[in-house]
Amino acid sequence: MYESRRRFLKKLPLAGLAACGHPKDSHLHQKETNHHHHLGELPASKADFHSIVIGTGYGGAVSALRLGQAGRETLMLEMGNLWQKKGEQDKVFCSMRNPDKRAMWFKNKTEAPVTSFLGFPVVDRQIGYFPGVLDRVSFGTQSVFLGRGVGGGSLVNGGMAVVPKKAFFKEMLPEVDVHKMYEDFFPLSQKNLGVSHIPESLLESSPYYRFSRVARASAKKAGLKVVTVPNIYDYDYMTLEDKGQAAKSAFAGEVIYGNNHGKKSLDHTYLKKALATSKVAIKYLHKVTDIIEIKDSSPMSYAVIAQKIDQNNNLVEKKVLRCQNLFLAAGALGTTKILLSAKEKGGLSRLHESVGRFFGTNGNVMTARANHIWHPTGTYQSTIPALGIDDWETSGVFAEIAPFPIGIETWISLYLAITKNMSTGSFAYDPKGDKLHLDWSEKYNQISEKMARRMFDKINRKNRTIYRKDLFQGKGAFASHFSYHPLGGCVLSKATDNFGKVKG
Repeated sequence: MYESRRRFLKKLPLAGLAACGHPKDSHLHQKETNHHHHLGELPASKADFHSIVIGTGYGGAVSALRLGQAGRETLMLEMGNLWQKKGEQDKVFCSMRNPDKRAMWFKNKTEAPVTSFLGFPVVDRQIGYFPGVLDRVSFGTQSVFLGRGVGGGSLVNGGMAVVPKKAFFKEMLPEVDVHKMYEDFFPLSQKNLGVSHIPESLLESSPYYRFSRVARASAKKAGLKVVTVPNIYDYDYMTLEDKGQAAKSAFAGEVIYGNNHGKKSLDHTYLKKALATSKVAIKYLHKVTDIIEIKDSSPMSYAVIAQKIDQNNNLVEKKVLRCQNLFLAAGALGTTKILLSAKEKGGLSRLHESVGRFFGTNGNVMTARANHIWHPTGTYQSTIPALGIDDWETSGVFAEIAPFPIGIETWISLYLAITKNMSTGSFAYDPKGDKLHLDWSEKYNQISEKMARRMFDKINRKNRTIYRKDLFQGKGAFASHFSYHPLGGCVLSKATDNFGKVKG
């Protein structure tokens, strides 16, 4: 049952304090004001906006830029932290080799995909409790890695900018104009993200890419195709790293806990342009808890309930923010949870039954091989991947040749694969625990492992090598119980129309 806008707002004791706060919290607001010129120029006390965008990752950043360019006052809400450098030599992120509290989102220990080496738990470290840049959300048989902060997943990914196979894209999204995607939109996004290919001089000569060359040779010996993968890393900067003329970043073990210098994350591209319109502002450490459709308003509008938290995860303030247009770009988990929660609580009671369904992991699976002692992979390795094994047409596998940058020689080739695993699960919202439950079978993980094994068995046979079984949880050759690429939950043309407008 829907309430009138006035009755609803009267029930919320903090409605009149939408962005004002309490006197005791003034120091926190002052901290936010210090970054005011970086985060937009909209008035601090404003509570009504033309548009609100939830999430500052890729989808949110593009949406905000286009809204700002159209002259629409837009507020972006980000649950994660602001990671901002004051100078070029500042290091706001920690490395994989020396993680600290900045690594993980409110956890006391890191949770890396590789858990051990030679049977010893040397990878994960005890850290302080802090709104770090990487989160890992567990659902039992499956867990998901997420970026937390202004810039979303662009802060923690490997920067790979892979364009999908056109035939497969058409198969998965038949309602989308494939010609326009490949002629217009993919080239446009590549241009705006600053996508480029690694220079041959770096790939073929740098000791930091020895691991890539060794894995490439093994794959080619097995008759497999190896391709160069485009990336959003600044290769001019990497060239200076290689020459010792710039502070090392990719060459210093920086990737899943953030990258300090060379990566062109969204705060350097789309978000920077969006803020430059002077129509877009960002509020960070703001967690959206509810969405309520104000049905009798004209034009129709929405109330967004957000909790501002501090760096100890304490509630500082509740805010009620209103908008005519609402864009959910909080990722597969975040967007799905917000929608299912709103449906359960009655704020968006007419949502389509497809919301929460068709979740997939992009078929993610990791594996590792032990090379011969005369094929060292390098003491130091760049954290920016450059090559992939493309066996999609034969085995349904595309495998990134991944770094293992622990600072010693390991003779290990590590891979993160995407497999053509069509399995999907479903989410349900638990109002008591305010969390999602995922219906996901272990059998789905085994499908990805089976597909990957088919390809990597061929590499091992031809090179007379074996799998490493000392790196992953469970001590198996394959790890498919986590995903870097969560998909679904609010699927185009199922839970939404063909333009992404949510049904109901």
